[in-house]
Parts: sequence; structure tokens; C-alpha cells
Amino acid sequence: MSARKYWLGFNAISGIGPVRFRALLRHFDDLADAWAAGESDLRAAGLDRATVENILAERPRLDLERLIDQVDRIGASVLTLEDPDYPSLLAELPDAPPVLYVKGTLLDQDRWAVAFVGTRRASVYGRDVTYSLVTPLVNAGITIVSGLALGIDAAAHRAALEAGGRTIAVLGSGIDVIYPQEHAKLAAEITRSGALVSIFAPGTKPEAHNFPLRNRIVSGLALGTVVVEAPTNSGALLTADAAADQGRDVFAVPGNINARTSAGTNALIQAGAKLVMGAEDILDELNLTRTTVETHAQIVEIAPDNEIEAALLDALADAPRHIDDLCQCCGLSITDVSSTLALMELKGMVRRLEGMHYALARSGREPYRLD
Repeated sequence: MSARKYWLGFNAISGIGPVRFRALLRHFDDLADAWAAGESDLRAAGLDRATVENILAERPRLDLERLIDQVDRIGASVLTLEDPDYPSLLAELPDAPPVLYVKGTLLDQDRWAVAFVGTRRASVYGRDVTYSLVTPLVNAGITIVSGLALGIDAAAHRAALEAGGRTIAVLGSGIDVIYPQEHAKLAAEITRSGALVSIFAPGTKPEAHNFPLRNRIVSGLALGTVVVEAPTNSGALLTADAAADQGRDVFAVPGNINARTSAGTNALIQAGAKLVMGAEDILDELNLTRTTVETHAQIVEIAPDNEIEAALLDALADAPRHIDDLCQCCGLSITDVSSTLALMELKGMVRRLEGMHYALARSGREPYRLD
């Protein structure tokens, strides 16, 4: 935890989001140096004047050891972008949160995850559909991600637990602040069969502006997002928008055209979301079959055809990288790298992400082959 205290410190300073965090990581050898840096060095890292002023003003007031003790006291753990256990699907995103607070356990198998979201005022139809979709997905080894809210979220978590599966709840508050309070028992059950996850420091209250950020983590942890019931003003539609923005699949369950809670989902289908009538629709779209992912999933191993492919696979082994970074670390020309990546993408070896970043295909949906 000694190095993590600097991650927690910067994460606690207002105005330090994923972009500025990455700027610090690029400029300084480690965050300990960044924490001790003066104004000129912080400006040299590319931070604007207001952010530098925030750091200089808030840094002296932060007790880093107390931040670590606080995490320990509540029985949580901290994952940073540099940790090998950081969720691989989330790490793909350009705005991946630098710090995750976790209560429970995240496993490698959680990369096979589907998010469920919907209205807090779920109908009997919405809850029944959620159970009918989640149960076979869990039986196929899929982890269920949602936001611990009333309605569809709670139904998805409970369906996963009752089916003996794994589920992850992403909070719009600190990891120790359960919202709504009536879900305290459900949250405790989730920590035994999955995890609670938050990007917010312990003690953070569930303020309204936290939830759009929470929604992006829900969709970012999953291969696809299923919207079960949602009126046109539902926050669930923001999660669907986030999933689409992240290049993830969006699914929607059709509903009664006269029902307010179906207006948003039906509109999603009109806009191109995958219509869901059964769990098979989700599994087929994600190129998964009805088998237990944890036990039987096999990632396709494709042998490189030449030295350039081998070098690029090695460079992408740990995390997605920008094409310019690949050229530099492999000592190759942009022509060789771009043409080889194009062929590798056709073969299903790599996939292109936003902003000319590339990742091994095992981080995406194409290579997930199940026997």
C-alpha cells in the first residue's frame, strides 16, 4: 500500500481525473515524485494552472497514511491502473478510472460480464424478464454487472445470486456508503459472490453528479449492456449511451408501446440496439455459447506468422497501446505497423479501440470461444 497512497492522494484532489492522472504518470518516474513536485514541474507535466493550484492547496491537507488506514478499516482494497488485477475490459477505455475501491473479489472470469440496467420503478414484467435473462446467462458462466439501485438493478443482482453466480455492483458513492440503505443486506451478499466497486473515496455521499460517472463504470466492466425497462428520461439510457460510446454492445428488451417504462427501451431498438427476446440473443451477439465460461472458456491462441506480428503481440501483452507507441517500442515504421495491424485485425488477433489504440483480441468479444 505504500505506493498506493500517492494514487489515493491524487484521486482525492478535485480536478484530477483520468486524463490529468495519465499526464502525471507520463511525466514523472513515479507518483511519489509527482506528489513532491513543485508548481513548475507540475505545469511541465501538462497540467493547467487551476489544477496545479488545486494540488498545491489540497496536498498539504491530505494525510496519505490516514487514507490507507481508512480503506483498511472498512475491509476494502485498492486497485490502480498499474495493477495486473485491474479489470481488463475497463482498462481498455481511454478514460479508465485510475483508482478502484473494491470490497469482495474481482476474478479473471469477470471479463465475461454483461450489465443489466433499467428503471427503479420496475414492473412485474420487468422483474420477470430480468430473472429469465440473468439466470441462463449465469448458468453460462457470465458475471452480471449492475448499479445496486432499486428496480431492475436489484432484480439483476438477486437473480445472479439465486442462480449461484457472480455479480458486481458499481456504487455512485463511497465503497462504505450503501445506497439505497435498504440494500445493505444485498450488498453484503454481493461481496461474498462478487464485489462492490466504486471510483469514489470512502465516505463519499451518493450525490446526483456521481451517477453518470458510475454508469460509465457499469458499462465499462461489461461486454454489453442490457436495458430491460426504461422511460425516456431514465438514467439507464445514459448507461446505454456510455456503452455505445465505449464500443460495447447495447441490448434492449421490447415492451408494451403504451407503457411509460418501455418508451426508452423501444426507442433504443428503433435506434439500432439489439432486440432481446431471450438469453440466447445476448450470447449469440457476444459470440458465446451456453457453457460455463469459468470452466470451459478457451481463448483462441493464434501463432504469429512473422517477426513483426510476434513483436506486436508481445508489446500488447499487458495493456492496449497507441499505434505510435507500438512503432517506438518495436522499432518499426508506421507503414509496417499499420499494415500488419490491419491484417492481424482481420485474423482476429487484435482489435482497434478509440483513438488509434490497439489491444489483444482477447480483451474484446471476438476471441471468446467456448467449447
